[in-house]
Amino acid sequence: MALKELNFEFKAATPKTIKKEWAHLGVVGSGDMEVLLEKRRLNGAVKVKVVTPVTGFEKVWELVLAKVVKDNNLGDVYMEINDNNATPIVASMRLRQALAEASKPEREVEENA
Repeated sequence: MALKELNFEFKAATPKTIKKEWAHLGVVGSGDMEVLLEKRRLNGAVKVKVVTPVTGFEKVWELVLAKVVKDNNLGDVYMEINDNNATPIVASMRLRQALAEASKPEREVEENA
């Protein structure tokens, strides 16, 4: 199975970054995906690399990612997504879960460990 790499960049109107330095959520499994988030200085932008076996869905990825960035006013974040045939709704759900995890204060994460 050949993998395809897609790269995107977005910028929200009023960007804000995540609280944690990095976050990870999900697994690369059939119909699922893994999301890695890293806080970076990107002049308010969000850069995304998607690695997927699916071809022809670049526009769908762009729309899903743009909506997540806009809805969360996300900025200064690098995202890496390792996809294994996730549907757009699964992709959206995983991204929102990863952002929720990355937005928790460090102290709250340590207390729940």
